[in-house]
Amino acid sequence: MRVKRISPEPAALLVQPSVDISLMDSLIAKYKYKQGNLIPLLQGTQELFGFIPREAFLKLHNDTGLSLSELYGVATFYAQFRLTPSGKHMIKMCHGTACHVQNVTAITDELLDFLEVKDGETTSDGLFTVETVACLGCCSLAPVMMIDEETHGKLTPKKAMKIVKEIRRNEAL
Repeated sequence: MRVKRISPEPAALLVQPSVDISLMDSLIAKYKYKQGNLIPLLQGTQELFGFIPREAFLKLHNDTGLSLSELYGVATFYAQFRLTPSGKHMIKMCHGTACHVQNVTAITDELLDFLEVKDGETTSDGLFTVETVACLGCCSLAPVMMIDEETHGKLTPKKAMKIVKEIRRNEAL
């Protein structure tokens, strides 16, 4: 089974929070003259901001000489990089074979409907980003979702909804 990554609407890429690009100065100084610096620069930038803002591509281009097309090409090729801010909590829904045969698609669909997002999107309150992934490596717990660093297995639609509702309730406190 292939997991289809849905790209955000182009307009969504234009609306980004303001970031302090000067935070990248020490990162650039560390990697500027190193061979194979492109991926570490992108990883470091994402670590700073939680995603790679548009201004960061321009700064990396101007300060290192790396081409914009190469920077953007690598950032869009690898699933680890985000071009838009993610929610406070990342929900990864496993769609590997074991989870698929245990009907994770129904759980994912119900969760996406409840949160009013599509795969790869962030809720309007900025609390959750939902992504389908090929495998989380927890096949004996199928179907599985991971929220931040915590794995939740043997899911049913009701159990998954309960977990997400509890997180939302705790955030409201």
